[in-house]
Order: sequence, then C-alpha cells, then structure tokens
Amino acid sequence: MIYVFLDEIQRFEKWELFLKKYYDLHYPVRFAVSGSASSPIFKKSRESLLGRIKDFHILPFSFREFLLFHNRNDSQLISSFDKIYKTGEAVMGMFTKHPEYADLQKVSISPIPQELRLNINKHLDRFFIEGGFPEVWSLPDWETKQSYLFDNQVEKVILEDLVLAVELRKPEMLKRFYISLLEYPGREISFQQLSKDLGINRASIEKYFPLLEMTDLIHHVEKFTKSAVKVRRGNIKCYLVDLALRNAILRIQESLLKNSQALGLYAENLVFNALKKWEGTVNISYFREKGYEVDFIVHAGAGKYLPVEVKYKEDIDSAGLNTIRNFCERLRCSTGIVVTKNWNDFGTRDRLFYIPLPHFLLLFD
Repeated sequence: MIYVFLDEIQRFEKWELFLKKYYDLHYPVRFAVSGSASSPIFKKSRESLLGRIKDFHILPFSFREFLLFHNRNDSQLISSFDKIYKTGEAVMGMFTKHPEYADLQKVSISPIPQELRLNINKHLDRFFIEGGFPEVWSLPDWETKQSYLFDNQVEKVILEDLVLAVELRKPEMLKRFYISLLEYPGREISFQQLSKDLGINRASIEKYFPLLEMTDLIHHVEKFTKSAVKVRRGNIKCYLVDLALRNAILRIQESLLKNSQALGLYAENLVFNALKKWEGTVNISYFREKGYEVDFIVHAGAGKYLPVEVKYKEDIDSAGLNTIRNFCERLRCSTGIVVTKNWNDFGTRDRLFYIPLPHFLLLFD
C-alpha cells in the first residue's frame, strides 16, 4: 500500500477529480489531504467524492495536551495527569452513555495534590496567552508568535483559503465580522444588532457565520430548550476555537493575566471547548431567562441535563449561584458543576460540585 500526503490541497485545481480517478482504478494507494479551510474545501468536492472520503477536524492542543507536552520528560508527572484524565473519562461515560443513572455526587473525584498545583498554574497562565498551536511555542518572543498566528491562522484562512474554497468576494468584510466576534467571547449576540453595529447587511452576516464555523475559527451555542430537535431562533453565544487568536489580533500579552474580567471570559471559553469534546452528548446550550443565566447546559439524553456555571474568581457569592440551583430543581438535575478559580473551592455543597478550572480541564479536555 502506498500512502500519499497532500497539504494545501485547495490550491490544486480540480483536485477531487484527481483523487477520484485513482480511487476508482482500485490502485493500492491511499490519500491524506489537508487544508486550513478544510470543511469548505471538502463540502465543495463532496459530490465528486461521495462515499470515498472521510473528514477529520484537527483542533489546536487542549490545555491537558499542552501540559503533557511541556512536561513530556517527567514520566511521574505524566502518570499523575493520566490518572486524572481516566477519572474524567469515567464521569463523561456516565453522563453520555447512561444519563438516566448520572449523578456526579456518586463519583469519587480526588483533589489534585498540592505539589502539582504550582506547575499546573504556571502552564495555565502560559496557555491563556499562547494557546494550543504547537508551532508557535518555540518562537522567540510574543511579537513573533502573535504575528505568526495572525498571518497563518487568520489572514491566510480568511483572505486566501476561503476565497479559493467558496469564491468569497468580500473577504475584508468577513474579517471585520470575525474581529467583532473576538471582542467579548461568550457574550450573547444577535445578527440584527451586529448588522447595525458593523454596517454589514444581515444576509451577509448570516452567510459569513457558518463559513467561520466550518473553518473551526469559532463555535456557537443557542438558548436552552428541552426539545432535542427544536431549533430556538434568536440570540446566540459565540466562542473561539483558540484564545491565542484573540490575543494575536488584539495584541494582548502578559497584561491579560492581571485583567480579572478578561480571564473570566477566557475561563468560560476554555470550559466550552472542553465540553464540546464530550462524545455522546445531544447538545450544549445556555440558559437565559428574565436576566438570569447559566453558562452551559449539557444535554445528556434521556431527559437528563448537566448545568455548568463558570465563576473564575477568588470569592464566589452564594447568591450568584441561585440560578443554577433553581435550574437543577426545575429540571430535576442530580447536580450541577461550578468551575472555580481557587483550588480550595472543591467538592460538593448544596447539590453543586465545585471544581477549579485547571482540574476541570485535566479531567475533561
């Protein structure tokens, strides 16, 4: 068997016909093709390659992978992290495979040992800034890293790859729309309001948004509904595939670590990216009603929901958790998760399970 690897496949005109020819001739050859705007590229060629191609999305490194990479020579540390992740797999399996029996209070999750926390905190700070693109980690300084990300992950995808893949006529307008979404990741947005703010007609925005999602630059969640099939039209919340892209475009560096409000948004975004990887979940949404909100509702199936609230702050006001408690009561959830900042905020209290952000990411990301 011969294996052929082709990168930047979108630059090869009618590449799908070339692959189809060799596939149909039954030659002992397999092709692996890739491109930075892969979903639009493959969508365009799906008719020619129907039944002949399988699409994989290669996402940036998660925080857990980032931590393993930077501690790759410490076998004892890696073993400790692997044990934590196996616990997370068991919890995920409980919620996604047997949601009718899911109860987080019945699961034994041990706190992370004190001696590991300093290492984890140091790398989390670095991950907030550098993100999960491994090719930038070895670059010499922040300016070089951010320039690389901007040129190769934003400018190239929007101004080159999408133009080729979907014959985009106004890439600069799409770029402006994308930058507007970077300002406040996790905020509730409406296309109508964005249209007014940006001076871009709504039809264009509705066209641009799925393009950005198909390239894995952004993802979105919709408002909670108990129906697994009903689509609730209206406002949505938008999250970034990697926060380093925001840092690169807005030129944010170490000052981020002193901005508690921004770190709260980043923590929420990281939690979403981790939840999105839970295999077997029906859907992820957010709850908002009369000004009260729960950040995420994981639909596990069988009428079971897991509400998740991110409170990335040193002191958590108990009254600020009334909405998630009320949601648990109304929907008969066995428990809810509160993702915290302080390592000491850990364990079950008042039907809620408190867990620090880095521990959550090591379990589930």
